[in-house]
Amino acid sequence: MLAGHLLRQREREHRQFRRRSGQVVASDEAVLCVLLRYSDKDKQLFEPTATTTPTAITTTMGAGATSAAVKLRRRVQRPQSTAFEMSNKNKELMNDIITNCKLKNGFGPGVQPAAATSPTKRPLSPDHPNPALPITETPSPAMNRMGWALRTLLVVDNSSCLKDRKVSGKLIRKCAPGTELVDWLVNLAPIVHTRAQAAGMWQALLEEGVLTHVNKEQPFKDKCFLYRFRLDEEGGAPAAGLPAAEDLSAANEHIREALSALFQRGPDATLRMILRKPSHERTPEELELVFEELVHIAALSHLSTSIKRELSSIIVFEAHAQAGTILFNQGDEGRSWYILLKGSVDVVIHGKGTVATLKTGDDFGKLALINDAPRAATIVLKENNCHLLRVDKEHFNRILRDVEANTLRLQEHGKDVLVLERVAKQRGQHSAFKYTVMSGTPNKMLEHLLETRLGQTVSGMDPFLDDFLLTHIVFMPVVQLVDELANYFHCDAHDEAQTPEDREYIINFKKRVIQFMQKWVMAVRHAAFEEPSVCDFIEDLAAEVEADPDLNEETSIIHNVLTQMARYQEDRNQNAGQKWKLPTNGQPICLFSGNATPSKTVIRPDDDIIFRVYCADHTYCTLRFPMHTTAELIKACAADKLQLNRGPDDLCLVEVKSNGERSVFKDNDVSIPTGLTLNGRLFVSVKDHLDALTQLPEQECAIDGVDIDLELLSTKELAYHITIFEWDLFWAVHEYELLYHTFGRHHFGKITANLDVFLRRFNEVQYWIVAELVSTPSLSKRVGLVRKFIKLAAYCKEYQNLNAFFAIVMGLSNMAVSRMHQTWEKIPSKFRKIFQEFEALIDPSRNHRAYRVFVGKLQPPLIPFMPLLLKDMTFAHEGNKTSLDGLVNFEKMHMMAQTMRTIRFCRSRNLGLEPPSPKSEGEVRSYISCFRVIDNQRVLTAMSQKVEPTRKLN
Repeated sequence: MLAGHLLRQREREHRQFRRRSGQVVASDEAVLCVLLRYSDKDKQLFEPTATTTPTAITTTMGAGATSAAVKLRRRVQRPQSTAFEMSNKNKELMNDIITNCKLKNGFGPGVQPAAATSPTKRPLSPDHPNPALPITETPSPAMNRMGWALRTLLVVDNSSCLKDRKVSGKLIRKCAPGTELVDWLVNLAPIVHTRAQAAGMWQALLEEGVLTHVNKEQPFKDKCFLYRFRLDEEGGAPAAGLPAAEDLSAANEHIREALSALFQRGPDATLRMILRKPSHERTPEELELVFEELVHIAALSHLSTSIKRELSSIIVFEAHAQAGTILFNQGDEGRSWYILLKGSVDVVIHGKGTVATLKTGDDFGKLALINDAPRAATIVLKENNCHLLRVDKEHFNRILRDVEANTLRLQEHGKDVLVLERVAKQRGQHSAFKYTVMSGTPNKMLEHLLETRLGQTVSGMDPFLDDFLLTHIVFMPVVQLVDELANYFHCDAHDEAQTPEDREYIINFKKRVIQFMQKWVMAVRHAAFEEPSVCDFIEDLAAEVEADPDLNEETSIIHNVLTQMARYQEDRNQNAGQKWKLPTNGQPICLFSGNATPSKTVIRPDDDIIFRVYCADHTYCTLRFPMHTTAELIKACAADKLQLNRGPDDLCLVEVKSNGERSVFKDNDVSIPTGLTLNGRLFVSVKDHLDALTQLPEQECAIDGVDIDLELLSTKELAYHITIFEWDLFWAVHEYELLYHTFGRHHFGKITANLDVFLRRFNEVQYWIVAELVSTPSLSKRVGLVRKFIKLAAYCKEYQNLNAFFAIVMGLSNMAVSRMHQTWEKIPSKFRKIFQEFEALIDPSRNHRAYRVFVGKLQPPLIPFMPLLLKDMTFAHEGNKTSLDGLVNFEKMHMMAQTMRTIRFCRSRNLGLEPPSPKSEGEVRSYISCFRVIDNQRVLTAMSQKVEPTRKLN
């Protein structure tokens, strides 16, 4: 009311002044625009629309500001005094309006620093922090130095975009458009090969205040917005003239060392910028980026995918610069839920003091929102520069309410047995199923699948059915699944009097069981036939289908399944008695058979393997066992042959690696020999004497390989044969082996030999690169080898062998190679730039986002980077419980099935590469199948220092 009264008084004075002067001025609307300097987007805050009520305006602007703004808005066409005079006469009032509006809409000043002596209560969080403002009080020394170096190079650049410019009649010193800054950085840094990456690097500088938008209104954008360095804004830079020669030299030296660090910070800065934007300003691509980040936050792992997608549009980033700042007090109203991204906070309770310290990854504040109760404790920031994610109460309540409304719970005997969630149809998608399974008992999920997901005409594979088939071994062993299917198929066994309706229902159920068997065989291939119970059940089904005239249409289906089973058994019989051998010099397992061209040879559980087991004095015995033999049996047999007079409980089976590390096997572990590292050895030892085990002398030497001059081999031919060789190894890996590896082989009693071989090959290629370089004393030959290996990586990338590509690049990035400064200085800049691009592609930041974006654009066939798939499996396993309230957490199964489907997708087409002109095909094939490898990092580093000693500082 006071604001309205003051404004009416000022209006009367303005009308008197207008009558005296006869001056015509702009409308009230234009005056208000000038005074507040708000953009067209902000303008809607002051303009009531058809759906805007006075109450809504009050909520946005505050009561005092609303009264003043609405009064001005009602007099749009009435002439007033000049904008300048009106601003001066209403200076205090207009300052209040401006401040109130900015604070309410997230454009106000940052949180005031807390006093060093005692905690201070921070002001309420704005709805969205301004992404154009820094998140730190002052830049870190590293970022300050980086900004100085970039500015120095920009100033000395003759074609520099950093110039003095006039903006609205005001001279802005040393500013540049975002588009030109991006252009300049892309040309400066070879590791930057997209404009988005460059924009992210500039945003990393902007979020610390090293760079700023000239009006403090925009985060960094690859557009024609003007930005300038903090040095120029504060007047700390020289007004004119070029930097001194020593400054230019220092800037160049610093840029070379620090650009990669800035490159890595770019994606994080971009994500934080998105999280500080209002929901309606986030693009679909940005929402997907946020969702991918939320998937990997442990505090959100219990939430469903649909909830995480909703959170991606409303979750907000907050940063607080000062330790000691109070986030909220005990007894306060619960307004938000928080997740700590960086830093730590103390939990303080009246009368008890600090009762806990929460660290990165922890969340807090949820209980007050759920119970609609006051805060149970005070939260005080323990460190400077804490980063948090925030979900406000209104969104928290809405999401929970919507989720519950979309959830269907089926109960039996008062307990949940199946939890379904309504599918939110994505744009452009037309799902045939309205609900997806979130959790349930194994039997109820199978029943739901048979009753609702089979027997319908639906294009494509049902995701729930596919997820179930790929992951059921985790929660429903094959024997149990077959028993349940048999019960469903024979549901009429004890029902003598059947009505026609009953008979129709029973026949339909039998048809669904047969369809299920067909889908099962299609999804998991030969793994379905490895269990005798499955084969027996298929034969029983075939007999009953042929005898039942109501199942004539299913005859062809069951015959097709029988044909595939017969082919599997024939192939198994042909390869029966396969024998593998673990050579004493640690050659790759793929050569255990002695066959130089294994061509898609699958290692089977009952294949024999010959290997050595050593004891502490390095004496050994040679054993031959099937692949599925347990560690307990191997230990007992080896102890007997080596005459270790101890009971089985006193002994253990151990791998001793080339660096001396020891790894103890569980008694129920299987496929032991294939799981050894490149140059590892098996030992049997008394448990109390593990420390006495030492590696064999030959373990520190190179694994024997084919001796050949690499310079004589065609690089393209080398890449071709490496890809063919590794495709065969990749083809032999079954999707189930990822589950066995993730949950532990001992839980299933299944081997992971084919996966072990493929992973071993990755390490073999990586350490082959390093061993070749550190074994080459000639500088010129080392330079030639580095160039050859960079070209080899390029060809492997072209052939879509990303597993070998990663191995080669990681080998070149190994510490023993990267320290060879003399070698790298001789590498032509063209090759260095290519290698930097390769390093950017394998960059692990943002959960290997660069690689994921790249591989997402490829079509099969391709060989993926297997360690990353295993990392995804491990994250899904460790970040999510397998069971929730006694029900199978099927969201977890879905996440794992998605990764397993990646392997299926990569192999969905046959590899058909055009072979290069053969020059020495036999030699190349022999060479790539048996590389000379050293996997002891200490030995590799010592060899590197010998061929290229560390430079002495003057």
